[in-house]
Amino acid sequence: MLRLPLKNGTVENYKLVGTPLKPQTPSISFNRIAFAAAHVVASPLFEVNPWQLGGSLDWDETLKYRRYLWDQGLNVAEAMDTAQRGMGLDWETAKELIERTVNEARHHPLKPRVVCGAGTDQFGIEDFKNEDQIINAYSEQMETIEKIGGQCVILASRAMMVVSKGPESFLRVYNRLIEQAEKPVILHWLGAMFDPALRGYWGTESISEAADIVLALIKANSSKVDGIKISLLDKKHEEKFRARLSDNIKLYTGDDFNYTDLIEGDGKKHSDALLGIFTAIAPAVSLALEALARGKIEKYRNILEPTVPLSREIFKKPTQYYKAGITFLAWLNGMQSHFSMLGGMQSSRELNHYAEIFRLADKSNLLAQPDIAVSRMKSLLSVYGVEQN
Repeated sequence: MLRLPLKNGTVENYKLVGTPLKPQTPSISFNRIAFAAAHVVASPLFEVNPWQLGGSLDWDETLKYRRYLWDQGLNVAEAMDTAQRGMGLDWETAKELIERTVNEARHHPLKPRVVCGAGTDQFGIEDFKNEDQIINAYSEQMETIEKIGGQCVILASRAMMVVSKGPESFLRVYNRLIEQAEKPVILHWLGAMFDPALRGYWGTESISEAADIVLALIKANSSKVDGIKISLLDKKHEEKFRARLSDNIKLYTGDDFNYTDLIEGDGKKHSDALLGIFTAIAPAVSLALEALARGKIEKYRNILEPTVPLSREIFKKPTQYYKAGITFLAWLNGMQSHFSMLGGMQSSRELNHYAEIFRLADKSNLLAQPDIAVSRMKSLLSVYGVEQN
């Protein structure tokens, strides 16, 4: 029994109800591509300025978590926004992270894929005055990633919002980047709920107009585009966009609210996945995707649907702080020895949010080691003065 805070400021007695899912290696290949956008673990032992980018990663804990994801049949999307890109993880550290992860993946028996975020964050936004400078910055990161052996995800850049003169600027920049890439790239449409500085990306506030621009870009470069990750938390928009894509282009859902339906599909098309929440709910994802591959749709839904309330809590507004919930759950489950984030980001969410994650993880059978979870939850509660009976 635990005494857990509620969002109305009171405290309740809570008893565990879940049956923990056991992480396991799938016995069949998935019929959906699944990337987990992995988080990073900061080292708590070094002196840092928590209000600036950078900091030291706990490499052992960070890489151990990637092996845990791979063991369950998931691929990894590296150095994405889930890894605190633009919110603590600088390019120099991201570059080392990409290299370490790609090298680790080469030696994993399941030979997982690793896709890696390429952006412009080796420079400050104030350094950009024109499109060529943005292209050069992207190119530097893309060339580094491909030299290491990774596949590029072209991250949305805040610099584009400063330099862009409308949709034509986006098309010029992205056409150049796609043309010079050695391997097919994944585009990334990240909504303002994840980064308010990206409002109006693609040169317009209109989602439907932006969709037309992106589809034209993909059509002009169809042989060099693997797919697009859409993170707008809008199921209907994603389904409409997906229906307009040619069959050789994948749509990787980034919708952490509606992934169950989108991955299952509508009978004609389905979404593959590149999701931050998959990092937190990997045992459920692996078992559900195995069931889906066997044609057991009801079992797929029975496993994955209970995780949606948990995901909605982790990704609640302000959505960009969702990384804290993912890191917290990894610690709660004994998958890392501490709960330290770059920039002290663990303080970006309130105690009752973490208590609600505990409840919802239990109800969705995702407290893998209940004794450890209870012990760690109690230790956090004690820091905040919530005494236990």
